[in-house]
Amino acid sequence: MAMRHGGNLLQMAAHYQSDVQDWVDLSTGVSPFIYPIGMIPECVWNQLPQADDGLELAAKHYYQASAQPIAVAGSQAAIMALPGVLNKQLGRCGTVALPRVGYKEHEHAWRHFCQNNQQWSIVFYDDLPTHEQIIQCDVVLVINPNNPNGNVYSRERLLTLHSELLAHKGTLIVDEAFVDMTPNNSVLSASVQLANLIVLRSVGKFFGLAGARVGFVFAEPIILNLLEEEIGPWGVSGPSRWAVKQALSDHQWQHNNRKRIKSASDRLDRLLTRYLPLKTVGTALFKTVYIENAPVFHELLCQAQILTRLCDEKNAIRFGLPGNEAQWQKLEAALHKLQKKEG
Repeated sequence: MAMRHGGNLLQMAAHYQSDVQDWVDLSTGVSPFIYPIGMIPECVWNQLPQADDGLELAAKHYYQASAQPIAVAGSQAAIMALPGVLNKQLGRCGTVALPRVGYKEHEHAWRHFCQNNQQWSIVFYDDLPTHEQIIQCDVVLVINPNNPNGNVYSRERLLTLHSELLAHKGTLIVDEAFVDMTPNNSVLSASVQLANLIVLRSVGKFFGLAGARVGFVFAEPIILNLLEEEIGPWGVSGPSRWAVKQALSDHQWQHNNRKRIKSASDRLDRLLTRYLPLKTVGTALFKTVYIENAPVFHELLCQAQILTRLCDEKNAIRFGLPGNEAQWQKLEAALHKLQKKEG
């Protein structure tokens, strides 16, 4: 069964019998500020993807890692493959610790993997795993920062967790899809070795290139080899590789984009505080508001042609960043109208 995600704008517009162009899509957490790709050379469309085109080296430099990653079709491709990869490495299914609240595709992948009638055992944690959980687990997954609750863990705290796992040959997976705005929290650095450490990075969020479907996996060679076997050749298209290589190498655009996102994030904070003075968490790219009757509020926003993300727990709504002044005004008008209705 497919998981529910944000971004299903065509489906929602059809459901409400409306023009998709009239909607404001705030449901994904993808930056509205899109890296300007420019003209892609014709030969890139004609040739098979080239593994030695410099993309992985550009990723190593951008992420300040100790080794090159492999490119995958978005971090989602790695999320789906890792239960099988680690099953092959261990020679069995073991126990994996997952955050109770977080991107649900992780749980879906581990729960539905089955090999020779073996399945992974799942334990859930809040904040970070307890010492008892760490001892019993073969794998611990951390989402940093967490989507949707915005929990952030320092590099030092995660490296300590990694050391505790390494003591009994456990593996730490860190999903860093939303960490680009706070790179000092990434566990990747030139001095951090990747033994029993797997780091997932996403290009779609910060660069606004979700449609390119490009992500990266940093890990020790045995894991990367198994992952490449699992995924197969040409996992990322040539045009996507070309575009992302340009984006990862454009330091001036990255600097300016951090400023743009920070400004928009602060504005969204102020707007939500004014109209929804409730518990709000999140990252620079999204804000999650815990609200009573969240499904009803989500539906009312849809009626105003504002698509947000109703969180899986049905107790909060996640707002992404509007991309232009018309979208800001439409969001504020909808919130103002709902505030008056509640009042």
